[in-house]
Amino acid sequence: MSHSVELQDIGMSFGATRAVRDVSFTVEGGEFFSILGPSGCGKTTILRMIAGFLQPTEGRILIGGRDMAGLGPNQRPTAMIFQTLALFPLMSVAENIAFGLEARGAPKAERRKKADELLKLIALEGYGDRKPGELSGGQRQRVAIARALAVEPQVLLLDEPLSALDLKLRQHMRAELRSLQKRTGVTFIYITHDQSEALAMSDRIAVMSAGVLQQVGRPRDLYDNPETPFVAGFVGETNAIPGRVVEVAEGFAVVESAMGRLRGRAGPGVSAGQAAKLYVRPEALASGKGGNTLAATVERIDFEGAFALAHGRFDDGAALVASIPGTELADAPEIGGRASFGFAPERAVVLADG
Repeated sequence: MSHSVELQDIGMSFGATRAVRDVSFTVEGGEFFSILGPSGCGKTTILRMIAGFLQPTEGRILIGGRDMAGLGPNQRPTAMIFQTLALFPLMSVAENIAFGLEARGAPKAERRKKADELLKLIALEGYGDRKPGELSGGQRQRVAIARALAVEPQVLLLDEPLSALDLKLRQHMRAELRSLQKRTGVTFIYITHDQSEALAMSDRIAVMSAGVLQQVGRPRDLYDNPETPFVAGFVGETNAIPGRVVEVAEGFAVVESAMGRLRGRAGPGVSAGQAAKLYVRPEALASGKGGNTLAATVERIDFEGAFALAHGRFDDGAALVASIPGTELADAPEIGGRASFGFAPERAVVLADG
């Protein structure tokens, strides 16, 4: 059975620097859980605390309901995969996979049997006698995962394992990882700065910024219902229009902006008189349609295949990005001309400035 992981008011300081502050969340057993944020936000520090390489200066970490205080990496039901896979080049693939079992004193026959089982699981059956250097980048990635799974961890910790792969291979490995996690049922905690990666693979995501937990939720909830300005701007592309809240009623807020009055869903704690921004996604904007209207000068249109992105500029110099479906490209606004983009209030959210 996979284990849950619970962080209770975790903090980590390095001298006078607080890398992580008062972070609390629970990862359910068997969940694919990602920690998402920019470089230096504290996500890898959290992963290393869960693994036991660092002891938190504040708070508690529980795995399977057991307090991990004072327990080192070898005493925890976890395994960790780093950015650098660190496969042993002179060992065969099977020997690499079975290395952890050998360190634990498992007999040779048992090690080979386990390696063969895992090679089948990662779709590399028959590759056991090859050296890591004879494999592709994606195959080496799968071997590293198999090596971690060989010791039967209840929680697998992954620190940006796809960052060194090219785009096509990363996209392929996302599906591979997600499928592997579902087949094994092991709890995955995955670190990434790539929001598309997190959105594609995760059951839930924790978004971090400057050592602070911003929001935890399912991918669609984070995208559609951000609770902080950071989440609204970091998870997916958006247009942020500043102004001041002049009215809040029935779950909606009206913002007085340089583009006039605009209406959107009221975010947490929004009240009249606050400085705020209205956030609206590019795909929510339609040419001349919706209850709100934005007028901008179109500077360029980037063709992306199934859709195009129209980049415009408001009169105050702020940028606008609108997504145009491929079926509507014939009616796309002209470059250098003025265009009106409308959106429904339900497709926008108003968040107070933090």
